[in-house]
Amino acid sequence: MPNRSDGRAFFAESCTSCHGPSGRGDGIISKDLPVAPTDLTTLSRTNGGTFPATRALAYIWGDPTQSHLARVMPQFGGAMADDLVPVKLDGVYTPTPRALAGLLAYLESIQG
Repeated sequence: MPNRSDGRAFFAESCTSCHGPSGRGDGIISKDLPVAPTDLTTLSRTNGGTFPATRALAYIWGDPTQSHLARVMPQFGGAMADDLVPVKLDGVYTPTPRALAGLLAYLESIQG
């Protein structure tokens, strides 16, 4: 199973330009975006103290109720769907792309 170190590597490669190296939404292109990137270190705080893994995954991988173009987030998918691991979300083991399973572990570890 991927761990937070794997997730940290994915984050550094795919997320820091918008969310910044610490995940606070202060990446080098954040000022050029029409919507400010989320401070990823406050996800638990804004969710009653619990890390919202299911909601975070839906938003990162692609929430079918929201267009990625409307949200500005890049769409992660495609080849990722070929390498799935079971992640327990809301009490149910859910097939999740390996890279995003690691990313969830990392995001949970940076909660303030």
